[in-house]
Amino acid sequence: MSAAAVEEPMEQPTLLEAAELISQQLVGHRVEIIGGQITVTPPPDGPHAETLTDLMIPLWAAGLHGETSRLVQGMGMWLPGGASDYAIPDLSLVDADYQDHLIEHNCYDPVIFRLVAEVTSSNHLSDVKIKPGIYAEAGVPVYVIIDRKNQKVMVLTEPRGGEYRVHAVHHPGQTFTLPESIGAGVTLAVDDLLIAKK
Repeated sequence: MSAAAVEEPMEQPTLLEAAELISQQLVGHRVEIIGGQITVTPPPDGPHAETLTDLMIPLWAAGLHGETSRLVQGMGMWLPGGASDYAIPDLSLVDADYQDHLIEHNCYDPVIFRLVAEVTSSNHLSDVKIKPGIYAEAGVPVYVIIDRKNQKVMVLTEPRGGEYRVHAVHHPGQTFTLPESIGAGVTLAVDDLLIAKK
């Protein structure tokens, strides 16, 4: 008579371990943990990348990529909302000493983020419905949403109580100035940020 094999239960990976496995299998995809759930976004298209460049150039020209602040793409932000939550904004303006504020999983303390920007693509609902709350809760002073689907740019400011108190919406043909609290008053044209979609 043979003894039946005893199967030991498999240990489930943590959310961070699962996110890392997904990142390794889906190279080029953005993997985030928001609200305790893993979200996966496919690689962006060319106009998305061009829009980020069109946003970076005036920020760079205003001296925001220098001794006191840095412009970075795709850098992780550790979120206060959950044990393993993190987001990866398309573009961030961070304090120059950001490397001193690494928390975990290549993600940094939200206190160093002066501005985050998202360019909508297949993750449109996340950028306009979910991320305003998480970025406000994290205390990010300025959140810029370049909404290619609806052809507008939104600038959200004054985070308090998990929401942005001020929502400024800008349409084609308009210009707007980012708050000087980011380190410089930068004036942008909506058309310059949306032109890549055409």
